[in-house]
Amino acid sequence: MNQFDTIHNVEHNFAKSNPNYLKGMFGATDVMPLWIADMDFEIAKPIQESLQKLVTRNIYAYEFSTGEVFKAISDWNLKRHKLQLNPKSFVQVSGVLTGIGILIRELSEKGDGILVQPPVYHQFFKVIESAGRKVVHNKLKVSDGRYLMDFEDIERKLKTLNIKAILLCNPHNPIGRVWTKEELQKLVDLANTYDVTIISDEIHSDIVYSRTKFNSIASLDNIENHIAVIGSPAKTFGMQSISNGYLYIPNQNTYKQIKNTIGSLYLDHGSIHSANATIAAYTKGEEWLDDLLRYLEKTMNWIQDFVTNELPEVTLYKPEGTYQVWLEFSKLNLSDAALKHLVVNQAKLALTPGDWFEESHTQFMRMNVASPLSKIQQAFHQLKNALDKGVDCSFNEAESNTDCCSC
Repeated sequence: MNQFDTIHNVEHNFAKSNPNYLKGMFGATDVMPLWIADMDFEIAKPIQESLQKLVTRNIYAYEFSTGEVFKAISDWNLKRHKLQLNPKSFVQVSGVLTGIGILIRELSEKGDGILVQPPVYHQFFKVIESAGRKVVHNKLKVSDGRYLMDFEDIERKLKTLNIKAILLCNPHNPIGRVWTKEELQKLVDLANTYDVTIISDEIHSDIVYSRTKFNSIASLDNIENHIAVIGSPAKTFGMQSISNGYLYIPNQNTYKQIKNTIGSLYLDHGSIHSANATIAAYTKGEEWLDDLLRYLEKTMNWIQDFVTNELPEVTLYKPEGTYQVWLEFSKLNLSDAALKHLVVNQAKLALTPGDWFEESHTQFMRMNVASPLSKIQQAFHQLKNALDKGVDCSFNEAESNTDCCSC
């Protein structure tokens, strides 16, 4: 049996399975929680051993190892992505969103626009709006079943609106696109033309499947004024609750500005547990990651075959990266309320609502599939059984005498 086949009991103190969270968001607690982007897998043995060594020593005096962390990240990116990074251009933050929030505040003024590409990670909207900036939407477009950037719309908005930064998601959450070098270079060229900074969230950079290559914003030409949020080992190694974030800032003036601000808030160092776990992950975790990617790709292929053969009315946007799948249900011709009832109350699944990522995407849902394959198979069989039975319109008594598609 593969190490990732083991089903672990999910504790209620984990956010995804917390009954209060489930009840508040889905109105039910008897659902399979596949909505948060974290893993149901045990972390790699070297990370476990590093943490256990710290726990058992029982002494926690002041200790700093950011230099070792930055070297480990640089060495990893050179080996994994052929990406040459200067360890002295990193700044550590307590988390990726913390870093993005600080960058937005430092690189723009209140009222300025920050461009995002929805459907996109919903916390982007909060981190922009909470800083007093305006969210500018550059909606991705779909062509032949594949999401693409709308460059004409980008240029039009850079020309006419007061935009100071583009918040890029690469690989893109929730759609799973891994942007090509050509796409990224075109974006960089536009940003340079209109003097706009690109902030690239690359937290999923290591979760990329075969026949696809990850390209960091830091790998392109003329990117001195752009910033790669190299991210953290959180998504790659399942360390969401114990990891920090890392910014890569090639422009030395911007680097000093951001580093001074972060340092003045004492946000530039984390716990020794996070540091040691990060070092262990990037220096000893590659074999585990390679096994994980093979396992996840097997899962993705199974999902594609199942949806094609058993759920033709559901559209799957198979990801090039991340461990999320983006599902569209509009062919079912169900109302939004009926679709939610079908998925939550009949299929017993807690999936991330599509309108979290863009308000019009009410017929979409994101599923996290970083779980044992048997669990993912069970989820899709539950969905099929619910679809085969059709919507139980009794949930909406006012519409119970009408066609279920409208309930």
